[in-house]
Amino acid sequence: MKYGLNLLLALILFGFGAVASPNTKMAKIEGGTFTPFYDKDKNGKSISVAVKSFHLDKAPVTNRDFLEFVKKNPQWSRSATKRIFADSSYLKHWVSDFSFPKGDADRPVRYVSWFAAIEYCESLGKTLPTVQQWEYVAAADDKVKDASGKKSYQQKILHWYSRPSIDQLPKVTSGEKNVWGVYDMHGLHWEWNLDYNTALVTGESREDGSTNRNRFCGDGSLNAKDKLDYGGFMRFGFRSSLKGNYTVGNLGFRCARTKKGK
Repeated sequence: MKYGLNLLLALILFGFGAVASPNTKMAKIEGGTFTPFYDKDKNGKSISVAVKSFHLDKAPVTNRDFLEFVKKNPQWSRSATKRIFADSSYLKHWVSDFSFPKGDADRPVRYVSWFAAIEYCESLGKTLPTVQQWEYVAAADDKVKDASGKKSYQQKILHWYSRPSIDQLPKVTSGEKNVWGVYDMHGLHWEWNLDYNTALVTGESREDGSTNRNRFCGDGSLNAKDKLDYGGFMRFGFRSSLKGNYTVGNLGFRCARTKKGK
């Protein structure tokens, strides 16, 4: 099921939520050219896509932010949310429907499903960033907008991916800030994307009749633009494993806005 159908189902049953009051600010991301981790044309050349300018939350959504949303939209509280929209681990780190552990206000919300993240962002006139938008921003380090070719950049990300998950995540903005002014793109937790499940559907190229479903098997990995980008492989694999109602202890989100006033 594509993300559009998931979103339609959520909106039909719950409607748009009331506006919350987040404490995060947004960074202006100037558009540019981006080369996806996978996807090549019929000649085997990597496809470059244009990413239009947009805004992205400077930091992930916190427990404090999400609690304000849940208070105004109690249908998204831990006990009220239907299992079709969030599995049994939804917000399990909270003390109750409307309370999280002391000291966790500025830590990123986690154990939150794609449906809940979508609804939160929609309540603010925003949406989740697409995979391309997220990867475009995540390619930056503190000096350049595209550091993906730097070994030091890849090693730093791989070091985080290789560490065991910890039960208590650091506070948002405690990590690195990239050249866009965006914090914690790497090193804090995984993040939901609007089209996270495009890893399992046909590629964008109309001339490419194959699917991405088997790209981790055998020589499918040869389609990657950089075969040493282990971080990219891991993100692709993680997104491919998700379903919309999944909740994970190191999976959170941030919101994006593609048009002024929306």
